[in-house]
Amino acid sequence: MSARCCAGQLACCCGSAGCSLCCGCCPKFRQSRTTRFMYLFYFILVIALCCVMMTPSVMKQVKDHIPFFEEFCKKTQAGGDACENLVGYSAVYRVCFGMACFFALFCLLTLKVNNSKSCRAYIHNGFWFFKLLLLGTMCSGAFFIPDQETFLKVWRYVGAGGSFLFICIQLLLIVQFAHKWNKNWTAGTVRNKLWYASLSLVTLIMYSVAVGGLALMAVFYTQWDDCMDNKILLGVHGGLCVLISLVAISPCVQNRQPHSGLLQSGLISCYVTYLTFSALTSKPEKKVLDEHGKNVTICAPDFGQDLHRDENMVTWLGTLLLIVCISYSCLTSTTRSSSDALQSRYGAPELEVARCCFCFGPDGEDTEEQQNVKKGPRVIYDEKKGTVYSYSYFHFVFFLASLYVMMTLTSWFHYENATIKTFFSGWSVFWVKMASCWMCVLLYLQTLVAPLCCPSRQFSV
Repeated sequence: MSARCCAGQLACCCGSAGCSLCCGCCPKFRQSRTTRFMYLFYFILVIALCCVMMTPSVMKQVKDHIPFFEEFCKKTQAGGDACENLVGYSAVYRVCFGMACFFALFCLLTLKVNNSKSCRAYIHNGFWFFKLLLLGTMCSGAFFIPDQETFLKVWRYVGAGGSFLFICIQLLLIVQFAHKWNKNWTAGTVRNKLWYASLSLVTLIMYSVAVGGLALMAVFYTQWDDCMDNKILLGVHGGLCVLISLVAISPCVQNRQPHSGLLQSGLISCYVTYLTFSALTSKPEKKVLDEHGKNVTICAPDFGQDLHRDENMVTWLGTLLLIVCISYSCLTSTTRSSSDALQSRYGAPELEVARCCFCFGPDGEDTEEQQNVKKGPRVIYDEKKGTVYSYSYFHFVFFLASLYVMMTLTSWFHYENATIKTFFSGWSVFWVKMASCWMCVLLYLQTLVAPLCCPSRQFSV
């Protein structure tokens, strides 16, 4: 059994066979999923390396505990005695450049691959050891690019553009998710009136969360005689939530889109509330002198010092949350159903089957992946007759995610003094989150108003 396991893993690393877990008690995995998780594993490895490079104490520990470190830095011309080029924002730019090139290469390689039996599909689904070597080579080779100042300047703007596109894709999926949710549960009311209760309950909960969140932010992030910018921000975002709710149930929208309702606007309102809270926590602290001549922080909650005793724990928990959110976004953005949602392709309303977990088929699996299944020793080959997701689009999303990680870890345009402890805050981070919030509202309004502006076109939302 162990010999077969070793042979299978060797074929996975150095050949085109699908990867699986060695343990006999572990469940079998679909090849399409193990492939995506392997690329995700490589992606997380590079993110972890970037986080280490943004940690100021790491290089000090390396310098103190590794012998001949200074001589190594001098011989490799890595930035003086302390290898300054191997840490900080410039190092993250170079490593993410290598990772972005890796995914861009595979995006081009797998363009228009629809058959899993083709040579390019075999490369996509296997040869993991050689891919790891290629990724490491690309990330290392970025440190030898000539004219580093020009490279970093140009690559910064490329990263900003790619990050903006990545955010747009995520916002589009959130908006389409809201419409799909409402359409699926509304279809259930034809056969069972209890779905009305479910719709009403979930809508009430979401609006309660949105209103409660804005109220709490008004209490903790504003003061009677100060914090005017926070008051304006909360007022504007509260008004936007009211606006999208009124538009969603307006008679003209209802006549053109009977499935439009408060469930979608409630979900978008919750997301607007979350982005508002995230933006307010990212604002630089505002300090004033009190009556005793001491600096005090205003326009921000003061929960005491107990929550800030271990800054390292807070930093790494925040970093872990960032990695989890980006990884989840990448995986969910590359499924066949997400690709259809981005193009507003849904099934006919009369064919909808209402389910609590409506994102999956009746058996809990994507309906596309239930077909063409062929079982292997420890792998379920679910792409026997065709691919179940777009290989090229999958790599394109990870290419954009590489740029988003690069910009996020380096505090966007405040990169000079950025560290792992500061990428959560700053004016650049604040305005990025504000822009994401407003863009989400505009995208949702566009799905409501577009059918009114173009009555001759057929909209599937």
